[in-house]
Amino acid sequence: MLPRTGFWRAVFNAFCLLIALLPDTVHAQAARMEVIPFESLTLTDQEFLTGREEGKPVTIAGELRLPRVGNERFPLVVLLHGACGACGLVLDWERDFLAMGVATFVIDSFTSRGIANTNDDPSRLGQLAQTEDAYRALALLVKHPRIDPTRVMLMGFSRGGHSTLYASLTRFQRMHAAASEAHFAAYVAFYPSCNFRYRDDDDLTAQPVRVFMGTADNYTPIGACRDYVDRLKAKGKDVHLIEYQGAGHTFDARAYNPPRVLPQALTTRNCQVEEADHGQFVNAKTKQPFSYNDPCVERGTTLAYNEAAATQVRKDMAEFVAMTLKPTRSP
Repeated sequence: MLPRTGFWRAVFNAFCLLIALLPDTVHAQAARMEVIPFESLTLTDQEFLTGREEGKPVTIAGELRLPRVGNERFPLVVLLHGACGACGLVLDWERDFLAMGVATFVIDSFTSRGIANTNDDPSRLGQLAQTEDAYRALALLVKHPRIDPTRVMLMGFSRGGHSTLYASLTRFQRMHAAASEAHFAAYVAFYPSCNFRYRDDDDLTAQPVRVFMGTADNYTPIGACRDYVDRLKAKGKDVHLIEYQGAGHTFDARAYNPPRVLPQALTTRNCQVEEADHGQFVNAKTKQPFSYNDPCVERGTTLAYNEAAATQVRKDMAEFVAMTLKPTRSP
């Protein structure tokens, strides 16, 4: 194992190599890039749900990009990747936000934990571990001299979308973010799984929540999110589900054109999971402890780019960012 300084030197070199391979458009729009390590915990779902901060300490890294030089403070989008890690999908959105005059911070929740991806084995990392990472990153970033602490949005994709969506729960913030006075200004979840029901999951913060999904998603089908959003709206919450007809999972990712079939990827699309006593997940139908060996868990999913949906969602996101973060474009 590398000593700590050696490890982070290797991480930094890897990031530099990645930057060298990125398209010129990303280079042109990022006036400054910083690799920022921060302390987090690798929590099991039971530890997270019971409010215990007793997991394994881990130092993870995030990549901060600023759109312009100078001294101004920028709005920021914190990005949580999906099962593929910090892949091209996240980098595409970095470019778009930088063009809007918005800084980005991509959290790599996998590398320091020894994970490449979780498509074939989601149990390698707790369902809500990235929520813990997001809270801890926010507490650090609001102190950055180039970031406006009142204009920080959380955005995630797939499993990162799940962590983003439920990061808005008042209960989770009270248990895991109470030490920090920082709050996200908005939450944006792309194709999250909504079939995990948590206690008090209709008690959200006042900040707006948006969910973007395709109607043909066979990885995290839209039905459960429709039900959850309807339940939240009945409580008067500022939550909206924006649907894209005929679009599948990762419909905004150019890398999945043509579509990519993952025959071994696990999906809980036919499961209903709920939180029981002592932070345990149970199968809602059988009331037995849930695991990825349950009969409801299946293999086989499809990742597919949809040009019409991708074009529209970027327009929809640009409007939402303008409304919530109010960025200033360069002269």
